[in-house]
Amino acid sequence: MSRTPDHSIDEQFVNRWSPRAMSGEPIAEAELLRLFEAARWAPSCANNQPWRFIYGLAQTPYFTELFNVLADGNKPWCKNAGALVLLVSRDTFDNGKPAVAQSLDSGAAWMSFALQACKQGLVVHGMKGFDPERARVDLQIPAGYTCEMMIAVGHPGPLEVLPEPYRPREVPSDRHPVSSFAFAGRLIPR
Repeated sequence: MSRTPDHSIDEQFVNRWSPRAMSGEPIAEAELLRLFEAARWAPSCANNQPWRFIYGLAQTPYFTELFNVLADGNKPWCKNAGALVLLVSRDTFDNGKPAVAQSLDSGAAWMSFALQACKQGLVVHGMKGFDPERARVDLQIPAGYTCEMMIAVGHPGPLEVLPEPYRPREVPSDRHPVSSFAFAGRLIPR
């Protein structure tokens, strides 16, 4: 499938997608730290920066702990990731007041992370397919934090590394046109 924007934009946005085929090659911690550095500069309400990334490099106990909280449907392909990451957000500001935009801000950090990964030639795939309550217990996440998403990071691999049911989905998906979600003055529901 060819992804063609309707309006002129930087190619990084069109080229970013969520493949699953990963080589199994380890990710160097320095490579991963560059992704976190990109996330660091994401916009944030009142500069709260509520995002927290918990990571495990392949072939470490932390990777195994993160792998164990994944939904069964994600395990067959995530086993080849070079790193697994759990994104959590802090629910309050430093002064204790509710941080009502923490999920939005953490999403911005995730996008920065994803774009940097693509720039580095890495595969990055975000998921909601995990058990947030098990993650909270197994990873000792204290109250006051929300488990937002899991992320698999790896070096690109051939299609053949994926189990058969995942292979047909290993293509970039298209997007709805801008006219379906951007409205002048009033929302027009679909």
